[in-house]
Amino acid sequence: MTHTPGSVLLNAALDAVRRGWHVFPLRPGTKRPALHGEAACTRTGPCTGGHRKWEARATTDPARIRAAWSTAPFNVGIATGPSRLLVVDLDVPKDKTSSDAPDGATTFKALCERAGHAVPDTYRVRTASGGEHLYFTAPHGIRLTNTAGTIAPLVDTRGWGGYVVAAGSRTPTGPYEPLGIPEAAPLPGWLQSILRPAPRASAAPSAAVSAQSGRYADVALASEVRNVASAQHGLREGSLFRAARALGRFIAWGDLPRHVVEQALQEAGESAGLTVAECRSTLRSALDWSIAHNQQGRGHTA
Repeated sequence: MTHTPGSVLLNAALDAVRRGWHVFPLRPGTKRPALHGEAACTRTGPCTGGHRKWEARATTDPARIRAAWSTAPFNVGIATGPSRLLVVDLDVPKDKTSSDAPDGATTFKALCERAGHAVPDTYRVRTASGGEHLYFTAPHGIRLTNTAGTIAPLVDTRGWGGYVVAAGSRTPTGPYEPLGIPEAAPLPGWLQSILRPAPRASAAPSAAVSAQSGRYADVALASEVRNVASAQHGLREGSLFRAARALGRFIAWGDLPRHVVEQALQEAGESAGLTVAECRSTLRSALDWSIAHNQQGRGHTA
């Protein structure tokens, strides 16, 4: 049986739907949505009640998919939010002249090791550029959005407001090919905690609230120091990493001085068996990330 490009792409779209994922057409040979933009919207058909973008129009209806893919060999886009997916995008360096620059897969592996975990085993797709997409099912009741480089260099994520190109699609630089196990694994809790910074309040706290927050910060510091100091072998760097991420928000909010947090966690990490260099490297990256993502928390301004 001969498989035409159109039939391969239709099958790719239907395969995604069988997994419960919401798909929409991408322009043939590209990563761009094939749906009309708001400026060209006639407010008819699916847009009768107002312009509907690709995320709202992504579907799991096989009849709609067959009708759409019968008109052209569209690539397949997966709307990650409606599909309850969180996809980790491991990119490759744009500068091909430097062989020393680590790719997204390398930095993500280092992040996992630092957090005390192996790289999760899940459904993956090799991208046309040579990178990888790691698919995870997102937990119920949590709305994870896109990130760009906040987890680590060349490591992005796609959730609500984002989409990925499905396996079976092809661009001029190459195909998108499935890898690994056939099913998407649940999003690991440790990765979810990195993707969900502490909530930010909209107004500056009262003096009483500030005092209470300061006491809470002191208790949190003492608790995290105990957790790090008592961490077992193989979990020490992960414990230190999570503690720094958790305490960084108090530094950003002005409840704890950075040097106090760094010194306390450095001593706890060394007492658990980590080297001075290991502690410093972990603390620097984890605190920098947490502070940057909580800088406006509780109404504080820089």
